[in-house]
Amino acid sequence: MKRPLWLFFFLFLTLSAQTLTTEANYDESKVGAYTLPDPLLLANGKTVRDASTWKSQRRPEIFRLFESEVYGKSAPKPSKLEFEVTSREAKALGGDATRKEVTIWLTPKQKMHLLVYLPNDTKRPYPVFLGLNFRGNHAVANDPGITMSTAWMREAPGVENHRATEASRGTEAGRFQVKTILRRGYAVATVYYGDIFPDRKDALADSIIPHFYRPGQTTPDPGQWNALAAWAWGLSRVMDYFEKDRDIDAKHVAVWGHSRLGKAALWAGATDQRFAMVISNDSGEGGAALARRNFGETVERINTSFPHWFCGNYKKYNKDVAALPVDQHELLALIAPRPLYVASAEDDQWADPRGEFLSAVGAGPVYSLFHATGLGTDQMPGLHQPIMNTIGYHIRAGKHDVTEYDWEQFLTFADKHWKAR
Repeated sequence: MKRPLWLFFFLFLTLSAQTLTTEANYDESKVGAYTLPDPLLLANGKTVRDASTWKSQRRPEIFRLFESEVYGKSAPKPSKLEFEVTSREAKALGGDATRKEVTIWLTPKQKMHLLVYLPNDTKRPYPVFLGLNFRGNHAVANDPGITMSTAWMREAPGVENHRATEASRGTEAGRFQVKTILRRGYAVATVYYGDIFPDRKDALADSIIPHFYRPGQTTPDPGQWNALAAWAWGLSRVMDYFEKDRDIDAKHVAVWGHSRLGKAALWAGATDQRFAMVISNDSGEGGAALARRNFGETVERINTSFPHWFCGNYKKYNKDVAALPVDQHELLALIAPRPLYVASAEDDQWADPRGEFLSAVGAGPVYSLFHATGLGTDQMPGLHQPIMNTIGYHIRAGKHDVTEYDWEQFLTFADKHWKAR
C-alpha cells in the first residue's frame, strides 16, 4: 500500500527530533540541579577517612569505572619497546638548546616520533614538560632542523591534502613557548598525536589499537580503549623512554595538554602515577569539566561529534548523564596527591570554565586525605587571579587556546612544587 508523502516527512521530522542534539546551553540559570558522586564513598557504603583506604580501595573502584564506562581499558605496556635516537643537535635554536629526535617502536610495525629540547645552560638531568601536539613535531618550534611529519593530519594552516608542507613549520610555536620553558630550566618533549591514533572516526585500522587485538577480534569491545585512551597510552610509552634517558629527570615529568589533548593528559595522569604533575588546559567535556552540568558541550554532543574518542560504553549515557557512575571531579581526584593544574579561558564557554573549576573543587576532599590543600576555596576566582595550591587553577581572558599567560602560570606552578628537586 502506498503511503502519502506527508507521512514520510512526518516520520523524518520525528526521527530527527529524537537523534539530533539540542542547542548548547550557555545560561547558568538553565543548568539545573545535579548530584555528584561522592569520591569518598566506597561501593560498600562506608566512608573513606584516610589516604591508605583511598589508595587500596576507593581509588581502584573509581579507576575501574572510568576505565570501563568512559575511556576504555587500554593494552598493557608492550613486552618489548625499542628506542632509537635518530638525531642530536647540540646548538639548536641559536645555541640555546640541544635537540634530540627519538623513534619509539611501540610494536615491530608501529612507531611514534618524539622530539626533545634540553636547556644548554643548566645541569642535567632536566625536569620536563611532556605534551602531545596537533600538527606534527615540526610545528612546535621555528626550527628547520626538526624532521617533517609525513603522517595524516587534519586540515590546518600549512597542511594540504592531509599532509604537512613546509608552510606548517612553527605553526604551533605559540602554544609551546619552547624558548620560555627552556630559559626556566625545563626540557620540552612532544609527540604528534596522530602517530598513535589519527584523529578521525574511520582511523581505527591505522591506529595502535589493532596491534593488540586478541585472535579474531576486529573492533574494540565496548569497554576497551579508543582514541583518547590510546593517546594517553602513548604518553606513558614516552615515560618508559624517559626512565632510560640520563638527560631527563624521570621523577619530575609534567604531562600537559590542550583541549582534546588536555583530556588525554588527565587520563594519562590517572592511569600512570609516574607522571609527577598533570596540567589540563581548556580540556572541557570529557576532561576537567563536570559531565552532569548542562552547560556548553555535553556527553551526547561529544560522543556524536567524535565517536572515536571514548569507549563504546560511554554512549550509554548520552541521554541519561545522571546514570553515569562517575564524574570528572573524580578523574581529577585520581591524580591526588600529585600537583594538578586546571586552566580555563573566559571566551571558551563550550568547555564550561565554571564546570572545570567546580570539578577541581570536588577533587579537594581527596587531596585533604593526604594533608594537601586542594584549591582551598569554592569561590571561582576572577580573571588572571591564579590559585597555586596543590591543585592550581586560573581563568584568563581570551579564547580556546594556549597562551604565554598560561605558560607563565604552569611554569610558576612547577617552580613552586618542584623547587626542592
